[in-house]
Amino acid sequence: MALPPPDPQFVLRGASAAVHTLHFSCGSQEPDVPILFSGSENGFVHVWNLKTHRVDTALDGHGRKSVYCVETMGGKDRLLSQGRDQRICLWDLAEGRTSVADSVFTENVGFCRCSLLKVAQGRWLMAMAAKALEEVQVLELPSKTSVCTLKPEVGAKLGMPMCLKLWQLNCGSQPLLLAGYEDGSVVLWNLSMGKALSQLVCHQEPVMSLDFDSEKAKGISGSSEKVLSIWSLNEQQNLQVYKTHKLVNAGISDITIRPDKKILATAGWDHRIRIFGWKKLKPLAVLDYHTATVHCVSFSDHKNPSERLLAAGSKDHRISIWSIYTQT
Repeated sequence: MALPPPDPQFVLRGASAAVHTLHFSCGSQEPDVPILFSGSENGFVHVWNLKTHRVDTALDGHGRKSVYCVETMGGKDRLLSQGRDQRICLWDLAEGRTSVADSVFTENVGFCRCSLLKVAQGRWLMAMAAKALEEVQVLELPSKTSVCTLKPEVGAKLGMPMCLKLWQLNCGSQPLLLAGYEDGSVVLWNLSMGKALSQLVCHQEPVMSLDFDSEKAKGISGSSEKVLSIWSLNEQQNLQVYKTHKLVNAGISDITIRPDKKILATAGWDHRIRIFGWKKLKPLAVLDYHTATVHCVSFSDHKNPSERLLAAGSKDHRISIWSIYTQT
């Protein structure tokens, strides 16, 4: 008989607005306090202390416009946040600083989260939806120099990019970009050539979220429908449908594969978090705590697997923290 789903290990309250994005920083070398960054609808980025379960710092850089992406850049002091003010802010939080160090204007009106990829020590690529509706722009950080602009072929009618994932097979190999679009397609882009290598229609509706496992060359995407689409990339770099999984309720706002590639979590419009085995997409647990849409899910990067956590942020202003390592 299946174990009953666990309760949250603890719940973080105090965001005082819908939580749209989460990012952990727990795996650093120093014996630091593990922290969680959250971005909320009221424009704040909160830095949560996971020992005290309280906010250590509240960062205000987006003019009270919703923050929907937060990422760290090589340590918990270098932070990137993206908001509905059409700005991506770069923060240097060392020595207690709380002001924006630099920013990039995206001029994009959508909700597409940018994607970061470390390409060398202190050098990052950042992909973001561009000013022109169908285009994706790739910049190098911290210099903010343009690497390329990815434009669909004339007449492709992909619509706006909805979700992005930069990746490379290994350090030194060509960076590639997976992009999910408004028409339900997932497209693989080659950045150095600036052209699409492969396109696959995965959904009837816009692709809301995707994640990719470069070791298995397999990815997963969700939309507003009742379907998770699993697709693979063959040696010729062609995307192919691998399988689909039917959901009980429609609407997936976020999908993330745990770093050890064993399980994945989905954030549902039905207020639930679902856990699946990544190998066969076997449903493992339904985590039922929130009273409104779950907008985001994130796995912690603790060095020690038994300490790893799952966080979920919801429209109900709360962040639930789960320890599901032992259960799987």
